[in-house]
Amino acid sequence: MEYGIVFLPLVASIVSGFFGKKIGVKSCQILTCSFVSISAILSLIIFYQVIVSGYTSNKLIFNWIGSGNFYVNWSISIDTLTSVMLVVVSLISSIIHFYSIGYMSHDPHKPRFMAYLSLFTFAMFTLITADNFLQLYFGWEGVGLCSYFLIGFWYKKPAANAAAIKAFIVNRVGDFGFAIGIFLIFLFYGTVNYNEVFQQTPQLVQKEVIFFGIEFSLITLICLLLFIGAMGKSAQILLHTWLPDAMEGPTPVSALIHAATMVTAGVFLVVKCSPLFEYSQTALNVVTTVGMLTAFFAATVALVQNDIKRIIAYSTCSQLGYMFFAAGVGAYNVAIFHLFTHAFFKALLFLGSGCVIHSFNEEQDVRFMGGVWKKLPYTYALMVIGTLALTGFPFLSGYYSKDAIIEFAYLRGSTFGYCAAAVGIFTALLTAVYSWRLIFKTFHGKYNNKDNNLSSIHESPLIMLLPSLLLAIGAIFTGILFKEMFIGNNSTQFWNNSILFLHIFQHGHPPTWLLILTPLLVIIAIPFSYYLFVKNEKILKNFILKNQLLYNFLLNKWYFDELYNFIFVRTFKKVGLFFWRKGDINTIDRYGPDGLSRIVKTISDKAVNFQSGYLYHYAFVMLIGFSILLTYLILY
Repeated sequence: MEYGIVFLPLVASIVSGFFGKKIGVKSCQILTCSFVSISAILSLIIFYQVIVSGYTSNKLIFNWIGSGNFYVNWSISIDTLTSVMLVVVSLISSIIHFYSIGYMSHDPHKPRFMAYLSLFTFAMFTLITADNFLQLYFGWEGVGLCSYFLIGFWYKKPAANAAAIKAFIVNRVGDFGFAIGIFLIFLFYGTVNYNEVFQQTPQLVQKEVIFFGIEFSLITLICLLLFIGAMGKSAQILLHTWLPDAMEGPTPVSALIHAATMVTAGVFLVVKCSPLFEYSQTALNVVTTVGMLTAFFAATVALVQNDIKRIIAYSTCSQLGYMFFAAGVGAYNVAIFHLFTHAFFKALLFLGSGCVIHSFNEEQDVRFMGGVWKKLPYTYALMVIGTLALTGFPFLSGYYSKDAIIEFAYLRGSTFGYCAAAVGIFTALLTAVYSWRLIFKTFHGKYNNKDNNLSSIHESPLIMLLPSLLLAIGAIFTGILFKEMFIGNNSTQFWNNSILFLHIFQHGHPPTWLLILTPLLVIIAIPFSYYLFVKNEKILKNFILKNQLLYNFLLNKWYFDELYNFIFVRTFKKVGLFFWRKGDINTIDRYGPDGLSRIVKTISDKAVNFQSGYLYHYAFVMLIGFSILLTYLILY
């Protein structure tokens, strides 16, 4: 069963990618969708076994590396955390595979697209089922590569190519830190297998190392380096700039990679390495701080964005910040609970936005939409459900998971915990405002699109609506169904040994005002947003005119791209051009291949003069050659 989960998407990818033209488009779509769906069904069976009997396993595929006492296996390791991630990845992936049949119906390269989706799913399975850091790194780089393929799928579009390169390079920065962290684990632990590393960690708590002339605790340094990798993959502040640009890829890519699966790999890494992070309060404080800053930063930027997919992308960035600061305060199970619920409602919002874009003939700017809720009733209803869940409206999935993060942060009782709770509450308000702004700008008010007549706006086909409906069901019910299991007082029994809690973190009784405050703000934000973005837009326009600097600051994403362009891109381009001109052209080429070719040409031009046809010229050349040969023989 475990082998089928992991390798069925790989088989589908190989067949669709290499034999797509021979077997046809429909066969490719049926094959990839059915194989990934089988993986999803098998994942649900394993998840059920974990719930009922605490099922765990470690299936050996083959011995990968063996050298002395060092060995690394290629295995499929199943525990509670892995089973939850398998359900998330396989379910979302299978739903998006079906959705892609409708969304990509006019694309001439459908087999290649389906192959990329299945290959990504295989890489993600490899990542989450690893029992060692090396296999984890293989899957980590695999999803990065597939992300590059999928973001740049429309390779004839310059913006898509630039976005794919940007995602690849920014992730290389994070992955470099991740790789160094794994090197340090191998150097000091002598192994990269999870169990062996986690067992040795308590004995190395006092170990100090010098890194760039600074003394660090070994555990803290390893955790920080691993977290740098997580920051890149999960688009946390400073390494977040690739995520919004990645919206240049097809919408199913945005839903699969940048909402539910790949970007959550960083959260999975931190939670999986809880046996390391629990021994470093410094690292946990860094995780909390970065998560808080990301949640707030992304929410402020989302307030003023106009691209429908970029608004949702910044929302993803913000929600990932929630997950990280939950992990940072030690509530790892709550972070995974929010990851679980978030996968459904965020994928739903992306697929809903895809339906809107499809209806508007590829228009993505919310300023050129409006007044179509009656024309797109099913899409509208689905997106409202996704929005309610995202904002934490009472009794939908986001209400249970997001509010739990704020409550656990507050109950932690530390300075970082109180700060995280405060930022979480304020960010929840911002989330509600920008989320309802998207709904009201897209579906309400006046119809503002000049390129498409209102009569041409039509509902998406069933192949796109039905997958969205399945996600809507998850967005409504996953919170209430799994809350007690994931984060209840007895949840440590469910998580078993897959997460380490040095100090059992019980869900106490937060004050009543905390329980009421966030849902109240979320509910108040609905009429407030409607008045601001539909009924009386002049208030907002006047506010923008009076606060143009602030508006531009947010519209330009806090100028991170401009800052990085000034500090890194221009500098490295100048350095690269210098070495290219002075090094490659004027040194290597000049004295290397170009120089040698000029010498050969010069000698050949001179040699031609002896090919005159006169006998004495040939006799002279023979005499010179004989003299050189005789000199060589005498000397040596």
